[in-house]
Amino acid sequence: MAWQTYLVEHYRPGLAVEGLRQWAARVRDAALAMERDGKSVRYVRSMIVPGDESLLCLLEAATEQLVHELYARAGIPFERIQPAIADAGGTETS
Repeated sequence: MAWQTYLVEHYRPGLAVEGLRQWAARVRDAALAMERDGKSVRYVRSMIVPGDESLLCLLEAATEQLVHELYARAGIPFERIQPAIADAGGTETS
């Protein structure tokens, strides 16, 4: 089964860093519960951007619909879900 990486964006003016951390934990917990249920979705990581009052979550899933299901289960709104390409990274220079 092919997995796709998805970036989920949340912009919450007025929500402090601790609130965003709690949201990230709810996303992670929902992903773990779905994995236990045999669903093809996996939490990768989250990043909080305090200056923008935003949370970015990186997930892997077999379908975008599973990401929507994860967020419905977590009860957290989001602005956008976008397929993303993971860069293997490195120290390559031009």
